[in-house]
Amino acid sequence: MTPRRPQMSSGRRIEPLATLPLFHKLTGRKVVLVGDSEGALWKAELLAATGADLHVFAAHEALRFDALAAAPPVAPLHIHPRRWQPADLQDAALAIGDIEDADEIAAFVAAARQAGVPVNVVDKPDFCDFSFGTLVNRSPLIVAISTDGAAPVFGQAIRARIETLLPAGLKAWAQAAKDWRPAVQARALPFALRRAFWELFTAKAMSEPERTPGGDDRAVLFAALDRIEGHQDGQGRVSLVGAGPGDPDLLTLKAIRVLQSADIILYDDLVSPGVLELARREAKRMMVGKTGYGPSVKQADINALIVSLASQGKHVVRLKGGDPGIFGRAGEEIEACRAAGLPVTIVPGISAAQGAAASLGLSLTHRDHARRLQFVTGHARSGDLPEDLDWRAMADPHATTVIYMARATLAGFRDRAIAAGLDPDTPAIAMQSATRPDEARVTATIATLPERLGELPRGGPVLVMVGHALAAALTDAGTVADRLRA
Repeated sequence: MTPRRPQMSSGRRIEPLATLPLFHKLTGRKVVLVGDSEGALWKAELLAATGADLHVFAAHEALRFDALAAAPPVAPLHIHPRRWQPADLQDAALAIGDIEDADEIAAFVAAARQAGVPVNVVDKPDFCDFSFGTLVNRSPLIVAISTDGAAPVFGQAIRARIETLLPAGLKAWAQAAKDWRPAVQARALPFALRRAFWELFTAKAMSEPERTPGGDDRAVLFAALDRIEGHQDGQGRVSLVGAGPGDPDLLTLKAIRVLQSADIILYDDLVSPGVLELARREAKRMMVGKTGYGPSVKQADINALIVSLASQGKHVVRLKGGDPGIFGRAGEEIEACRAAGLPVTIVPGISAAQGAAASLGLSLTHRDHARRLQFVTGHARSGDLPEDLDWRAMADPHATTVIYMARATLAGFRDRAIAAGLDPDTPAIAMQSATRPDEARVTATIATLPERLGELPRGGPVLVMVGHALAAALTDAGTVADRLRA
């Protein structure tokens, strides 16, 4: 086995942005709006809701704004029943024009830029320094959606979808966060403790989004912060997280929350890029992977790295393909953490076997064919087939057997299992990169499957499932060759 050193990596760079989303603080600041259409009235209502010192220049239909001016949502409006002048733009924070005349548009944009004021001309993106997005309003929680003017209706449809995902009660939780933040800041806590408080706050808000938080919630959360602060000794914590078989949609909600709170992520080769994209962007990433019969980081080095990083006060997430407790060497890492006195938690994941069975549309158990499910490894410390497998159990006709890391040792497994009484015609399936876009499979019998593994591409994790519960898969044209021909 070729030694391999841990490799630091970074998250994928931000893709190019058509526009930079910004949130302007406009309370008490001068904003100029030119226009007297229904669209201008809507813009006036939106801008007035921010508390801006709004000046509306409406040369023809000034009366349109009277109702809004009589009962402004936050701050008074100034309605000017005349054409705008360049001097009106001085000291403005923003300038918005609902204008159709080409000459007036050119003059308005030139005057705004001469005054150093960002300008927007409604429905004229070529003249805009900024744009208005479609809003989901749970203020102080605000979500803005922009299509860079390409498809406003599309943006509105996305807003409607987000509206259904964000309960209206989150507005109260967002306000509570704003109200309680000064008390958290006043305690002058280190970053890790402040983040821990807001993680607790977020978990509580998301578990009861429709309930208005009150004094009891504040007391509970600050009491939890007291406990965390009282036990703070400079050490960090470790989370062993199951990344699932590859499809990011199979990641659990708890796994996502933990990834969002990580300081550093130590991940394996089997973890898909899509899963890593769900992690906190600021978290450092280090690949500590192992490849079968290829370059691998020694387990002792991984253990030492986990302990060293967590002892520096970091939240270390050890991210493993599938479930960390199923052939993920989690036991050795847990022992190392506990020996160092580090708190360690386990976040289970969808196992490779579960992902493969779901992708096949099969059940691993069946009342008539499989009353027992067994997971075994095809790869001992030496790299050979383990010598201590219970071969009578492997030959059980009423069991489904899942063999991990079996590409190189499946022929030996077949020979030993058949010698112990396994029916050579027992259905068997080899799955590579289950649930991923490049998933491949070979369906056969256990007698013939080892010789057909060459149909799978080189590289990639291979899982083998054996048992009569899988018989339905034999009718599926599932070999790689069949798929390529199709």
